[in-house]
Amino acid sequence: MAAAGDGQDEVQNRQVILKRYVTGMTSEDDMEVVTGTARLAVPPGSTGMVLKNLYVSCDPYMRSRMSKHEDPSYVAGFVPGEVMVINYSSKRQSQS
Repeated sequence: MAAAGDGQDEVQNRQVILKRYVTGMTSEDDMEVVTGTARLAVPPGSTGMVLKNLYVSCDPYMRSRMSKHEDPSYVAGFVPGEVMVINYSSKRQSQS
């Protein structure tokens, strides 16, 4: 768990890994959830931030990235054995 206050805080982090390229319907067996660690520090000068995801979903866009494509695609596919990285925007809800 995190050691508070040292700027090098680490926490447990679950990652979704694609086990193999998908053919047909996607199933839970195509992915694996592994636990690792993540640093909470954001590099100085970075505009990034650390977020906690509450839910993970798999939509048709992601499904197309889980297949092996012989021809170049407009977006890179996921690589088996690696974390499925998604770049997305979200809307912040105010808490009142």
